[in-house]
Amino acid sequence: MHLTLFISKRYLFAKKSHNVINIISVISAAGIAIGTAALIIILSVYNGFEGLIKSLYSTYESDLLITPATGKSFSPKTAQFNQIRNNNSVAAFCEIVQENVFVKYGNQESVATIKGVDSTFSKITHIKEYIKEGEFSLYHGETPQAIMGRSMAFQLGLRVHFIDPLQLYFPSRNRALYLVNPTSSLNLQEVFPAGLFTLDQNFDKKYIFIPIEIARNLLEYENEVSSVEIYTKEGVNINQFKEEVKKSLGPEYLVKDRYEQNETLYKMMKSEKVSIYIILLFILIIISCNLFGSLSMLIIEKREDAKTLKALGANNSLIKRIFLLEGWMISLLGIFIGVAVALFVSFIQQQFGIIPMPGNFIVDSYPIIVKLQDVVLTICGVAVIGLFSAMLPFLIVKKIENF
Repeated sequence: MHLTLFISKRYLFAKKSHNVINIISVISAAGIAIGTAALIIILSVYNGFEGLIKSLYSTYESDLLITPATGKSFSPKTAQFNQIRNNNSVAAFCEIVQENVFVKYGNQESVATIKGVDSTFSKITHIKEYIKEGEFSLYHGETPQAIMGRSMAFQLGLRVHFIDPLQLYFPSRNRALYLVNPTSSLNLQEVFPAGLFTLDQNFDKKYIFIPIEIARNLLEYENEVSSVEIYTKEGVNINQFKEEVKKSLGPEYLVKDRYEQNETLYKMMKSEKVSIYIILLFILIIISCNLFGSLSMLIIEKREDAKTLKALGANNSLIKRIFLLEGWMISLLGIFIGVAVALFVSFIQQQFGIIPMPGNFIVDSYPIIVKLQDVVLTICGVAVIGLFSAMLPFLIVKKIENF
């Protein structure tokens, strides 16, 4: 066995003459273990929430979203769009009419965003999996229906079994505004509530899904749409297909994947995760001050051993490496214990959800996903901190002969 490693292990596990050195060493290893475990667990919780948010957004977001580069509407009845519609990579091609409208139900009023969709959308959407009351149905016979979030329904005092229609108003583009009777310049469409969903608070209080024909009548469109949502088949390379679509449509249209549709949100989540990582590393730096104290006291205690080793031919560099390696071994011991604890706690949380989510949330317990890259980054970061903490006494004490 290497001489430096052998002596370092003996110093690490041997009983010291001053019991306080043992206590400080244990505190150092425990502090590093707790910090390491906390860092891995917190990063894993962030991964869990990130995965949860992505799964929720994938419920009502398409793989590709096509919108006009200028203006609010366009006609998808062109050769380019027909080519995309018939592409083998496309599972569903959904025409969307979307606009903010004035909503009235009984004596309650509000502003909402209608999303006119067709039968293709109603078949492929995952929103129907989050229906809490009624069903996702655009028509009952020939009667147009609406599906909205429970928050919007609560604001309007609406329930699915009520028989009153939901009234949608939007200013007409073809009629002038009359001050005597301003409502005469508004288009009106009535739909009946068919289902209520609970997905995301911001989404629930914003959107109302209605048949695309009703949306077009309200906005006085012929065959125009606000956007086209494309759902691809399983196994399709999204980035490659997006470039094909962009090349086919040209600069007149914007083509966005799921990340680009919520680019700000995903960037914010990544920046928060990096910030948490840096903050906890700073906390570990403070915890590692215990390691500095423990190693400094050990060096002072082993002065006679250092002199003996020098008499046997050891140089200052060898003796410094012994104490440096022992200090780093304390850090590595804490890292090993911390990683084991973090993986155990994460496994228990994944399997049994022992820590519940407070309040009324879409999941009952904190989601947690352990990623190998987070574990590796944590190990590397804490190991570097431990190494510098072990080197610190030798930056203060210059000569080994004075120990």
